[in-house]
Amino acid sequence: MELRLTDLYERISDLAKRRGFFWPSYEIYGGVSGFYDWGPYGVLLKNRIVEKWRDYFVRRHQEYVVEIESPIIAPSIVFEASGHVEHFTDPVVTCLKCGRRFRADHLIEESLGVSVEGYGVEELSRIIKEKGVKCPIDGGELGEVQVFNLLFKTQIGPYASDVGYLRPELAQGMFVAFKRVLEAMRGRLPLGIAQVGRVGRNEISPRQAMVRLREFAIMEMEYFIDPKDPGGSCPFFEEKSGVKMRVLSYDMRVRGEEPQWFTLEEAVESKVIIDRCLAYWMAVGQEFVESLGVPPQAMYFHEKGVHERAHYSSQTFDQMVKVSRWGWIEVAGHSYRGEYDLSRHMQYSKADLTVFKPYKEPRLVKIKKVVVNKSVLGRLFRDKALVIAEALQSLRPEDVQEQLEEQGFIVIEGYRVPGEAVKVVEVEEKISGEKIIPHVVEPSYGVDRVTYVTIEYAYRERDGRVILAFPRDVAPVQAAVLPLLENDENLIREARLLYRKLVDEGFTVLYDDSGSIGRRYARADEIGVPAALTVDYQTLEDESVTLRDRDTWKQVRIDKARVADALRRFLRGARLEDLGIPVSSSTQQV
Repeated sequence: MELRLTDLYERISDLAKRRGFFWPSYEIYGGVSGFYDWGPYGVLLKNRIVEKWRDYFVRRHQEYVVEIESPIIAPSIVFEASGHVEHFTDPVVTCLKCGRRFRADHLIEESLGVSVEGYGVEELSRIIKEKGVKCPIDGGELGEVQVFNLLFKTQIGPYASDVGYLRPELAQGMFVAFKRVLEAMRGRLPLGIAQVGRVGRNEISPRQAMVRLREFAIMEMEYFIDPKDPGGSCPFFEEKSGVKMRVLSYDMRVRGEEPQWFTLEEAVESKVIIDRCLAYWMAVGQEFVESLGVPPQAMYFHEKGVHERAHYSSQTFDQMVKVSRWGWIEVAGHSYRGEYDLSRHMQYSKADLTVFKPYKEPRLVKIKKVVVNKSVLGRLFRDKALVIAEALQSLRPEDVQEQLEEQGFIVIEGYRVPGEAVKVVEVEEKISGEKIIPHVVEPSYGVDRVTYVTIEYAYRERDGRVILAFPRDVAPVQAAVLPLLENDENLIREARLLYRKLVDEGFTVLYDDSGSIGRRYARADEIGVPAALTVDYQTLEDESVTLRDRDTWKQVRIDKARVADALRRFLRGARLEDLGIPVSSSTQQV
């Protein structure tokens, strides 16, 4: 049956509620926009997708990438340093008639059909007035556009002054913990720190169901590199040699061009992608999303312009996937964050977040040093001399020299230090290395969006039945065990024994003995179970069972003793006909 794309989302939503994948939260109280529950099968599916992400981004790169877990609430200073308190905002506009509030840029885009991403509040206000944009609910006049911060604010402990925020991303926990992780991993770059966890963004008016939530899960990795060593920072770049990605750079977009295919080498050499590591992790991300059932032609990388990307980013590509209701949506962001985050946290915390980079051979270099005359300081400042000496030696020699040349003295710790007590000298020293601030490449995936996309691309209809044709390795339930008849005690006993054996082997298994075998196959297909194992009367004779493929409805007969091994091979992609003896179509119960 051919699907009508206009109602595909409604069909998926109905199936998701009925079969336990997802539904709006707090339904018995009328629901709250931007919050969704994941049901039993939805949680299983999500967990398998998360494990697949770990496989692609962590396990396959375990020499360089590790995973941590940090708190979901952080003190205000963390997000002041990161820039979120200042920059993590969206434009909001209020209807003067009904008082409802809307995200201003989305309202303009929906009303006028033009993109205003990255526009300031004054320009958005001007467009609303000049174009006569009204409230979509009651046609009322709209007020001035204002800035709305998306951070969820709370307090830590009993004191209102101890302000905290629910994290809007996972990144800051990894930046703050960077030095600890670096020490644990022997101080080496490159270093990837990965994390999976929940975040919150207080969206103004989320209206895209699973695509735009106020609370959701993220899979994120911060990959710390030496900016002066692009080759050494991405030692596995050549593994993706020749891999092609569809990319739409900002310049191409301005010229009205369509996404084009680039190999990794072409994208980097042409400066379409500014960094080898950024290109590499984008290629890994493409393979990851393809492995969830999304074809290459339904995906591309969309570069954000300077006015569109986040405050911390030097370059950002959104990984876009096409879905039925909303067209192209972002499932991941791939950003080159430079040294922004570590530098800011060093500035606000005064902690040293640099990495010592040893030279191959020690070098003799001329450096400037601040030298203090302790006898003069002692005579002038007595018991304060030691504190003042330490403060002077913490200053940059260039700053000390500039002040001495301009005014002949230094003001520090509230004291005026004359030139006779401090000077700047040039000395020759042997140094074994230098301190660098690593740069950061970040791939960040929204778990909920990726999971919804996986469901949509798995959705099929065949002969009036719904089938969720998930890739076998992410299917929420891996196998169904079914006795041929629902009221035969011998078949039920054998089926129960097989079910328990598979559970003990580590599989997620569904047991069903209610209704006809055809109806039970259909129920298993609806939740995406890739393999159905049927116990029939031949099982009682020769201890063999049938294994049915969800996607082809074909079956093979295999020995019961080989079921666990055959199932593992099937879930890893083995062909059905390689696992057993084909069952004739005339005897199959589809």
